[in-house]
Amino acid sequence: MADPVSQFATRIAYGARQLPRVAWYIGHGMVMRRLSQTVRERAGASRRPRAHTRASVPDRRRLYADMAVLFRQDLANVEAGIYPLPADHDGTLAVVLNRSRLFFADLPDVHRRREKAEYRQVLTEDTRGKRPDYYLRNFHFQSGGWLTEDSARRYDTQVEVLFNGSANATRRQALLPLHEVFAGRDQRRLRLLDVGCGTGRFLDALKQAWPRLPALGVDLSEAYVAEAKRHLQRWCWLNLMVANGEALPVKDQSQDAVTSIFMFHELPPKVRRVVLREFARVLKRGGRLVVVDSLQIGDQPDYDGMLELFPQSYHEPYYRSYLKEDFLGIAADCGLAHIRDVNAFVSKVMVFDKR
Repeated sequence: MADPVSQFATRIAYGARQLPRVAWYIGHGMVMRRLSQTVRERAGASRRPRAHTRASVPDRRRLYADMAVLFRQDLANVEAGIYPLPADHDGTLAVVLNRSRLFFADLPDVHRRREKAEYRQVLTEDTRGKRPDYYLRNFHFQSGGWLTEDSARRYDTQVEVLFNGSANATRRQALLPLHEVFAGRDQRRLRLLDVGCGTGRFLDALKQAWPRLPALGVDLSEAYVAEAKRHLQRWCWLNLMVANGEALPVKDQSQDAVTSIFMFHELPPKVRRVVLREFARVLKRGGRLVVVDSLQIGDQPDYDGMLELFPQSYHEPYYRSYLKEDFLGIAADCGLAHIRDVNAFVSKVMVFDKR
């Protein structure tokens, strides 16, 4: 049983770290919505039809209540020793303010692209053929898509604003199913592959829990891998490279675990199947796959309307198919046994083991 004084100190420390982050990013969201409303009022009638759905949409009170559930689970994992008290490493005040400046500076261009339905500005003669066609889009209507340094510097602010400051806490929910298979084992002899590692925020959480675990992060974006290297430079036993999840640069049955965070909703249906097959190929028998991504239709029925609205406001061309994708069936075809799904606010954790 935990010492009450120590438990109290942990909870105070957790709140002191998380509450300011939540307030910071909720504040960004409030300003963003106000700016968008002002632009719409000045422009008169929008050229694009307003997003609509007939399904249930949660109000902000419900969203904040469910977000609190996520943070309570995050704290419970800390108190249970699943992972240490998280350090989110957002950077110095100057870095945080500069990222906010980049975020707000891009909003007018995002609004313009949304109004004009422009999302192919990253498809140029220089980029054509160097990345899969499905990847060469201005996802979320943001400048640079996933291809530029400014995009990589904006990304974490954008995601945390979208998640009201809960994105890192959501990512950490992948650590519990990893703990289940790593506990009692020499972490130095394990191997983990993180596919679609982006700027490395999940790998940061992973290394806080298992600092000597050899891990490889891969992503299709050179700019995002470069940003991840800057963010993760204090860690050892870690490698990062540019690679495609459709053809992973690792040997068959070489990984004890594979993780993928917030990636599958951005893949076309055919590509999802190829990538899952690759995950199964590189996993050892008995190895664990953990996928964290958006809720799907029916996971939380009161959220179905919000899920339907999301791709209408952001450029997410493969999200609609994701919402009804049969991951259990695809995984079974690849030799992956479904263990469980666990909702985590607006996301869910899907857990599979290699048979």
